[in-house]
Amino acid sequence: MSDVRHVLVLPDRDAAEEAAEALRDRFGVQEEPQLVRDALAGEDDAEDAQWLVVVEDPRGRLDPRGLDDFAAEWEGWREEP
Repeated sequence: MSDVRHVLVLPDRDAAEEAAEALRDRFGVQEEPQLVRDALAGEDDAEDAQWLVVVEDPRGRLDPRGLDDFAAEWEGWREEP
């Protein structure tokens, strides 16, 4: 299986930080997920931003449906590649 990158879109920084920590326990993610602030188009206010949790999956072993459910716990979703 080839390298896969999963992107979880979460509503705020707190949710993104909590999810990034929980990924290790729940899915055994070894590499530290990357947190990225994603400002909504046309918005300058820092409150109007989503946060992305980027998870590298070098062996393609993470279950996309499991990640969908996981992101939903923080009112987020997984971007389709």
